[in-house]
Amino acid sequence: MSFSVAEVRKDFPIFERTIRDGKRLVYLDSGATAQKPWAVINAESDFYSKHNAAVHRGAHQLAEEATDAYEGARAIVAAFIGAHENEVIFTKSATESINLVAYAMGNAEAGNRFALTSADSIVVTEMEHHANLIPWQQLAKRTGAQLSWFKVTQDSRLDLSNIEQIITPKTKVVAVTHQSNVLGTINPLEAIVKRAHEVGAVVVLDACQSVPHMSVDVAALGVDFLAFSGHKAIGPTGVGVLWGKAQLLDELPPFLTGGSMIETVTMTSATWAPVPQKFEAGVPNMAQAVGLGAAFQYLSALGMDQIRAHEISLTDYALKKMLTIPGIRIVGPQTNESRGATISFTVKDIHPHDIGQYVDSQGIALRTGHHCAWPLAKCMNVPATTRASFYLYNDEHDVDALVEAITGAQEYFGRF
Repeated sequence: MSFSVAEVRKDFPIFERTIRDGKRLVYLDSGATAQKPWAVINAESDFYSKHNAAVHRGAHQLAEEATDAYEGARAIVAAFIGAHENEVIFTKSATESINLVAYAMGNAEAGNRFALTSADSIVVTEMEHHANLIPWQQLAKRTGAQLSWFKVTQDSRLDLSNIEQIITPKTKVVAVTHQSNVLGTINPLEAIVKRAHEVGAVVVLDACQSVPHMSVDVAALGVDFLAFSGHKAIGPTGVGVLWGKAQLLDELPPFLTGGSMIETVTMTSATWAPVPQKFEAGVPNMAQAVGLGAAFQYLSALGMDQIRAHEISLTDYALKKMLTIPGIRIVGPQTNESRGATISFTVKDIHPHDIGQYVDSQGIALRTGHHCAWPLAKCMNVPATTRASFYLYNDEHDVDALVEAITGAQEYFGRF
């Protein structure tokens, strides 16, 4: 590892505070949202205090500066994921990014490659976050298309044994998560992408849990669309990204219409601006995009491969320590192979919410519930789980604190 966690933590002001009667903050909920370094906070503040103006709209100096900062952020994002700048679309969230694709497909007219009918199918998986499931459910309802899915095995992997029966010549869309936000499972994209492209389907990748944690190159992945959120990647809230292959974005109808996304307008018709402006109607999230650019510069300076190596090591340590706790069940892969730094678990005879409340009393922030993945919870036969998700500012001391708190919860609730 080429960076020091202790030094990294100094860049994140939230770790200067204490919680719950002066306890050290142990933040293990980065799968929900990551903490922000000064570099991001200052970049956003600097935009508002020195350069604030509507981008792409004014001829004055502030508008020029704002546009340069906004488009500069797009260039940073594109470089970070190995994309061309005109393939990067700023949205308000990954949820909006995925809905953009789904609704745009629903807007496609007959003859457009994205138009769906009752003769077509949409493929998802049982481990999808609701943000990559419900938009496709709704598109299927609106178009009559059939919804199919890959099941999850009891060892928390996708069952691809019947891939040719799931992805068929009728399939138009395959939507899949890169890394499960519950299980930590990193999915085998190569086989899925290969089969999807064999039948002419497009692959939409939910990369919310991968882009912040590992090197992601869209060309190497081979997918057609990719979505992620800024706030999980130490960036601001209120900004997300949709990446798509340029040719496909050209063919895809717009999702929102209005100002900034048009080329010409009459009282009865309009034509669209080139991509990416075609999909960025209205005044965009300017300061948030600039903050996201700062976030990716910060991550790049540390090195994504180094961050990934740190998380692999930390996850290995956490799995070994947690599996020694009597009555614990890891809901996800038991080994560190093809998994991320997210560990969901249950403890025998204690509800996950009770575990979450107890560890919170010890200064540890975890997530409890179904994690926006109800079908997966049912598949894994759990009402909910407690989830610890690690990131670049966590270390073995945080894992030790978690293990100690879980053991303390067992002793506490054993008294009743």
